[in-house]
Amino acid sequence: MDYQEILYSVADRVARVTLNVPAKRNALSPTMRSEFVAALRRAERDDDVSVILVEGAGPVFCSGYDLSSYAVPEGGFISEKLFDRWSDQFARHAIKDWMTIWELMKPVVAKVQGGCLAGGLELMSLCDIVFVADNAKIGYTPTRGMSSPDTAFFPWVTTMARAKYLQLTGAIISGRQAADWGWVVKSFAPDQLDAEVEKEVAALATIPADLLAVNKGALNEAFDLMGFRNAIKAGVHWHMVSGARVRPNAGLFQKVAAEKGIKEAIAWRDGAFKDIDYNGK
Repeated sequence: MDYQEILYSVADRVARVTLNVPAKRNALSPTMRSEFVAALRRAERDDDVSVILVEGAGPVFCSGYDLSSYAVPEGGFISEKLFDRWSDQFARHAIKDWMTIWELMKPVVAKVQGGCLAGGLELMSLCDIVFVADNAKIGYTPTRGMSSPDTAFFPWVTTMARAKYLQLTGAIISGRQAADWGWVVKSFAPDQLDAEVEKEVAALATIPADLLAVNKGALNEAFDLMGFRNAIKAGVHWHMVSGARVRPNAGLFQKVAAEKGIKEAIAWRDGAFKDIDYNGK
């Protein structure tokens, strides 16, 4: 299969899926998302694959959704006339993609360097195991001026206090802090990340794929019994309310961006937070 925006390879029982548009910091376009999901399912069907490793080409893992590529959805994901204004097709479609990771019978490991923001963070947080560089920048700044996350993962990735802090402030923390908070499993020095993750993944791939599937399934079923799946789906309604006209201040970020440009809009959104040390103990 030919891919336009990802790379796919298999060696030593590891399927490697690489987000491969470094010029756009691997922003998630509809094409990239479609190819990513197809690659996951391809690896799941392959008896020579035990583990799937997700990585990003270039200095940044993923900068979020490529919003410019969704400007004209050509009728929406389903009927634009019947569903666009009330069903939040974008969030529903995003959740459908990232829940593919959750439902896959093989473990998905993420290796994160540089930046992992917004939609990229949704992808990362649904992976089964995440390794990051100490200096990676991880956060969801759109909660400051645009909407709640498409995928409501924050209550599941760390403690209540930290989840509230992260989502309410849109904090960007380091990879090392994310590991300290239990959001990801380990962080490594940037120059050691590749080598250390290769060792981890190689060891994991020695476990029979069927046994990995049983263990992943047992864990996921326990989280589903605690409400994970329903909570993720419920986040669609909050995303719809937060980004739609029913919220009085909805659209302010887009208004500033249209009038003054995207850099000025980001400065408007993030300026008050620039002096805060999010990595304090």
